[in-house]
Amino acid sequence: MIRRIGSLFLLALLVLGGSAPSATAASDPTATTRSGVWYEIFVRAWYDTNGDGIGDLNGVTARLDYLKSLGVDGIWLMPINPSPSYHGYDITDYEAINPQYGTLADFDRLLREAHRRGIEVILDLVVNHTSDRHPWFLAAREPHDPHHAWYSWATAGTDLHAASATGGQAWHALGAQHYLGVFTGDMPDLDFDTPAVRTAIDDIGRFWLARGVDGFRLDAARHIYADFPGQVDDPAILQRNLAWWSSFRSAMTKMHPGAYLVGEVTRDDPGQLAPWYGSLDAVFDFPLAAQLIRSATSERNYGLGDLLARTAAAIPAGRDAPFLSNHDQERVMSQLGGDARHMRVAAAMLLTLPGRTFLYYGEELGMRGTKPDPDLREPMRWHRDPHGTGESRWKAFSAGDGPAVSVDAEQDDPHSLLAWYRALIGWRRELPVLRDGVLHVPTITNPRLAAWELSDASGQVLVVHNLSRQPQTLTLGDALRHYGRVRLASLPGVRVAAGQLQLPAYASVILE
Repeated sequence: MIRRIGSLFLLALLVLGGSAPSATAASDPTATTRSGVWYEIFVRAWYDTNGDGIGDLNGVTARLDYLKSLGVDGIWLMPINPSPSYHGYDITDYEAINPQYGTLADFDRLLREAHRRGIEVILDLVVNHTSDRHPWFLAAREPHDPHHAWYSWATAGTDLHAASATGGQAWHALGAQHYLGVFTGDMPDLDFDTPAVRTAIDDIGRFWLARGVDGFRLDAARHIYADFPGQVDDPAILQRNLAWWSSFRSAMTKMHPGAYLVGEVTRDDPGQLAPWYGSLDAVFDFPLAAQLIRSATSERNYGLGDLLARTAAAIPAGRDAPFLSNHDQERVMSQLGGDARHMRVAAAMLLTLPGRTFLYYGEELGMRGTKPDPDLREPMRWHRDPHGTGESRWKAFSAGDGPAVSVDAEQDDPHSLLAWYRALIGWRRELPVLRDGVLHVPTITNPRLAAWELSDASGQVLVVHNLSRQPQTLTLGDALRHYGRVRLASLPGVRVAAGQLQLPAYASVILE
């Protein structure tokens, strides 16, 4: 009888024509253990249930079983509020649903069905700015209206040509007045020194928590006060941002003690992310995302071990929010030049790191997408036929993905990227240390390998990835000599003998 050493070994045996061992509860994504994996959904692009070509909330509900089979614990919905834009990041009503997506009743049903499956739901909370069509801003045009103080306006001596912290024009004309819009003129910035604004934002959060949401992804979290380039690294501005989010978090946890708050904080070093963990549950790990892709593409460690060590020192154990790409970045497969081997290595590294891991919809299929932004947010590929039932048609496809990049094509194919992702997520359920462990980076001199140790109350594991197309050997000496048992392996041929770990090309292994 073949001893099972992991779901990916099952895949490898099938690839090589061997027979597969039977599945067990440990690799079943419906098992009670959690994976710590979240999934980002652009509702417009997801699944259409009423035939208008626009994805909708009922479409999310209709595909919850797909998400359950993938093994995710939660979903992040990009903005679902009314908005004049396709993307929804300029909101006109914070307590309503975009009518193209459905109704509040549809949303309530989605929450019930998600929770019934053990899937949590967080919403994109976009409060750094509103739409310029929001009733607050329409009222604020009148200087004597109380809402005028809800926004930031230029005064005598303001440099009206100043750049914003995001690189565009900061000030925008409105008759004789000029208002602050860090992103665009369509998105006027709220003034968070106005008490009524703070109260209104807290009320918005409480409204959605009362409906049953499990938390929020906080858009542009560092731009509450960082409006201009000179403020980006200002410690005083940082403290004002942190104080605001601490206040918001306090209000939310009083309403829902377990509410999860993860912030978009686009910084380049884990030390710059560390302060935010006093005010939020987590922030997205942009430095790590860039490094994981760099290492997969180059087939070399190239500083990954050093970055992981600094990340472990800066971020509390199990609270990182690693990812590979999101709705603002080129899709992973495009960044990797379409190389499926590198895609699998990148996924293996991501899903063997602790924290709450985030996937962008379609990543598990290998969907491609490059700038401009709408091309990063194209319809989810459900069927081989892009005109099949439920396919969103909000825009045409630009990436050139064929019918093989679809759920129908990959669903039952044990060799597919989708199967690879399911198996890796299954590893996280089988070994909670992969999700919650304390990370330590041993000294590895071979640049073709990436390795880290993870420990929790149940013990320690060593994670090793061969980034390259050639077999590699790791000497398990000194502090690593006690790792002698292969617990999980992605390919046959992984062996430990005489203190040597032998890894085939692009293989990953968990040693005990």
